[in-house]
Amino acid sequence: MNIKHKTLKLLKSALITLFAVTLISSLNPDTAKAQEVSTGVDIYSTYVFRGVAFAGPSIQPTVEFTAGGFAIGAWGSQGYDGFQEMDLYAGYEFDFGLSIGVTDYYYPGTDYFDSDSHAFEINTGLDISNFSLSANMILNEASGAGSAGNDLYFEAGLSLGAADLFVGAGDGWHSTDGKFALVNVGIGTTKSIIITDTFSIPLRGTVILNPDSEQFYIVAGVSF
Repeated sequence: MNIKHKTLKLLKSALITLFAVTLISSLNPDTAKAQEVSTGVDIYSTYVFRGVAFAGPSIQPTVEFTAGGFAIGAWGSQGYDGFQEMDLYAGYEFDFGLSIGVTDYYYPGTDYFDSDSHAFEINTGLDISNFSLSANMILNEASGAGSAGNDLYFEAGLSLGAADLFVGAGDGWHSTDGKFALVNVGIGTTKSIIITDTFSIPLRGTVILNPDSEQFYIVAGVSF
C-alpha cells in the first residue's frame, strides 16, 4: 500500500471517529443545547506559524461549529502581500484536557482537487493546569503544500499568568534542512483594549526566535 493510500485510510478513520463522536454528542440533550456556530477574525502584523514567517500583515478569518467537546471549522489567512492559506479542521477535546484532531492545509493557486495540494496533519494536545504539550504529524507528501510527509512538530507551553512561554521543535518543512531542530521559542502576552463598558478588543503581542533559521520576529495582533 503506497503512502497516498495509507494517508487516505488514516484520514478517513480519523474523520469517521470525530464525526461519530459528534453524532453521539448531538443526540445528548445537554450537548445539543451547547451547539454553536461562531465566526471571528484576527489581524496580525506578520503571519508567523511555528517559527516560520509566511506573510506580512494578514487578515485571518475563522468559521466554527461546536457541539460539546467537538469542533469543526475553517480558518484562512489573506496576506497584504498576496499570500493565501485556507484550512479545514476537526477535533475533539475531552474533559480531562486531552484533544485530538485533524487539519487539512491548502494554499490557493494550486488545484484544490489535486491530492498534492493538501497536507493532512494529525493533531494531539494536552493541557494540565498552566502547562500544555502538543504533538503533530503531517501524514502525506504534498508538493503544493510544502510537506515532505511524516513532518513532525512538538511544542510545550507554560502560562505564567501575565505571559505565556513556548518552545517548539520539528523536522520536514519546519526546519531549514528537513532535520529535527529547535525552531520556535518565544513569549507572548495579551491585554484588552477597552472600547466601551461592554466591548473590548483583545490585543496579543508575541516575541519569537527561530534558532534554526536564525530569524527573530515581533508580532502584534487583534481579535474581533
